[in-house]
Amino acid sequence: MKLFQFLMRRSYMPNGHIYRGKQKLIKTPTIKDLQELKNQIAIEEENMFYLRHPYLTFEQSNGHALDLKKNELRMQRLIKVKKDFKDNVTIESRLGHLRHKECWD
Repeated sequence: MKLFQFLMRRSYMPNGHIYRGKQKLIKTPTIKDLQELKNQIAIEEENMFYLRHPYLTFEQSNGHALDLKKNELRMQRLIKVKKDFKDNVTIESRLGHLRHKECWD
């Protein structure tokens, strides 16, 4: 049964890679595919409209970071991160557990 399916597969499958090359399978577009493409284009057009006509003007959007105090909050976070320093680490502190039995010395 599996040999028959393998041999019959070759009659309708292209040679080589299925989706590339000279002998490829080309999917015919359906009505659903065309409708999805129209919907995607409509969504992109709507997004481009909102990008072309923003809600705030340049004058209104200027200085919004100062009103929200973003720079001050960023500086506070940086100070908090820089304040916590790690302890000094030496090789002796890392490998000290290996020195518990040095009878060869």
